[in-house]
Amino acid sequence: MQRAFPWDDAIGFGLGIMHLPPSAFWAMTPRELAAAMSVVQGHRTGPPPRAALRQMLSAFPDTPCGKRVSDHG
Repeated sequence: MQRAFPWDDAIGFGLGIMHLPPSAFWAMTPRELAAAMSVVQGHRTGPPPRAALRQMLSAFPDTPCGKRVSDHG
């Protein structure tokens, strides 16, 4: 199943974040817009592999409810 193009995100990024005038935004190709977005958002390749998730879980374990950990004493 193909996903719809995220127009709201693309327009918001082009006009809001990059402050492009509408004529410049609409003149961009999808590849140009994706390249510009990757500078800000980083390259997205999908979800992390299970090994990376396990590593993150061991580095940042969840704490049981009511056992709040705080650096503020």
